[in-house]
Amino acid sequence: MPASATDAREERVRAAFAEQAGWCAKLGSPFTARLCAVLGETLDRATPTGRRALDWPGDPSSGAGALALRLCGGLHALVRAGALPALATLYPPAPMPGETALREALRPALARDDLAAGLDLPPQTNEVGRSAVLYAGLLAAAGALRRPLHLLELGASAGLNLILDRYGYDLGGLATGDRASPVQLRPTWKGAPPPDAEVPIAGRRGVDLDPPDDPERLLAYVWPDQRERLAAAAAAIGMLKRDPPPRDRGDAAEWIEMQLARPAAEGSARIIMHSVAYQYFPAATQARVTAAIEAAGAREPLAWLRMEKRPEEEKYSLRLRLWPGGEDRLLAWVHPHGREVRWLAEAPAR
Repeated sequence: MPASATDAREERVRAAFAEQAGWCAKLGSPFTARLCAVLGETLDRATPTGRRALDWPGDPSSGAGALALRLCGGLHALVRAGALPALATLYPPAPMPGETALREALRPALARDDLAAGLDLPPQTNEVGRSAVLYAGLLAAAGALRRPLHLLELGASAGLNLILDRYGYDLGGLATGDRASPVQLRPTWKGAPPPDAEVPIAGRRGVDLDPPDDPERLLAYVWPDQRERLAAAAAAIGMLKRDPPPRDRGDAAEWIEMQLARPAAEGSARIIMHSVAYQYFPAATQARVTAAIEAAGAREPLAWLRMEKRPEEEKYSLRLRLWPGGEDRLLAWVHPHGREVRWLAEAPAR
């Protein structure tokens, strides 16, 4: 590859780490922000991980290949396993390390072949906090559909959000869900509470391109300085292991086409849902998913619940599309980890 092309690729990689550092800082993770920034400056071709990262063949940005999150997750996994004791002394709850100390502790870590090989694993950010947002949307859907619900989740990862009815919630003062659950989610709430409705779950199933065989892997992708997120994820994983929901390995478009080609159970309604997943689907996959859902909505009661960020918008949103009719409603503006919700009640979609 010509030197100019190599230089351009390296620039894109370093820019991707800087971009992810900015997101981490904005989302309340100063340690992970510093880690991303230092990695972006430190990576070189003297280590297997540096070479693998700097020669990344695709788009390394946070909205595509998520290279920085892959590397941060790999490091966190090795720290949690006790394989990087020197680096572990700098991880939370230790005080924020200086850039020089962090850079020196990273050098032997970046020399590990297993860390470089781990970059092939996509991030599994199965954030349990998003269940609070999705459950609020289920309340709105259940109140409109008034029938047993079958959940179909795209990008389900380990399935933490597929068991969202097993968690307890305080949603703007509305106490709902399982109040005895070890997972209790209380996002900061603005606006009126969501509808107080029964959410009868009659069935659930999910799909993911690479569902993790070991849900403990998910903890590596939770930012280590966000201790409440780690605790909630660990509690949810404990529940998941006792009664895991059915999940399939496969392409989202092919899977939802197959699921919706089957008739719905009599008297029930299906809800297709996803959170921070659709943006990673190729455009052709997005088009097929939309076409399959719209075709099903033309013949049966149906709901499409999406917690995603549209390319033209700065914020993440919760949107609900309901059939019959196909009306699309903007329900809320939300934090991508589910920590904050601004409920818009009956606000029209934009």
